[in-house]
Amino acid sequence: MKDIEIKGMVSAHCIIAVSIVMATIVPAVLLDDYSVYGTHLVWLYICTASVAAINIAIYTLLGVSPPAKKNTLSHKVTKVSKSCLYFMFSCLLFHGIVVLYGAPLLELASETFSFAVLLSTFTTLRCLCILGPNVQAWIRVFSRNGAMSIWDTSLQITTASSVIGAWLGAFPIPLDWERPWQVWPISCTLGATLGFVAGLFIAPIWIHWHRKQLTYKSK
Repeated sequence: MKDIEIKGMVSAHCIIAVSIVMATIVPAVLLDDYSVYGTHLVWLYICTASVAAINIAIYTLLGVSPPAKKNTLSHKVTKVSKSCLYFMFSCLLFHGIVVLYGAPLLELASETFSFAVLLSTFTTLRCLCILGPNVQAWIRVFSRNGAMSIWDTSLQITTASSVIGAWLGAFPIPLDWERPWQVWPISCTLGATLGFVAGLFIAPIWIHWHRKQLTYKSK
């Protein structure tokens, strides 16, 4: 493992984290009555789109994903189509899981689905950018000792931190505090976002700290 790889990851993760900060600050300057609480769905859409665009751009430029066996136009179209299909399925899956955990089934359905899209952007989209639409590679990465690169390890950490953050964000909702951020799904989206950002910074630190133990043997 080379230090330049970790530095590249740090740079990429910092850019992604900055995109979230900019998605929060810039619209507040340009739009009237804009706030994370008051216009939460608008913030959620801007944050999701910003993170998605930056992830796709960065990992495309870095060439992190495995090289394609075929470089034909039809193969690229198939890959993009499968990626879109996987992402949409992930959104529906997260939506169903969130409903099973107590989110409103019909009421606030758009808010619930928007939250599912945000979670998919923090987790599934990064899998698609780094591993491609390869389910076997996803299973390998999230199995025990399945990481084969520092990017695989970062996927494990950011995915776990995003889901845990969203889960922790649900705890204040039923409490009788009557705070504006207790409205569904504000605390969950903020929890997922904070967890994702934390994972972005924890991943390179953890990898650097354990770099002697991480051999990443081919499997």
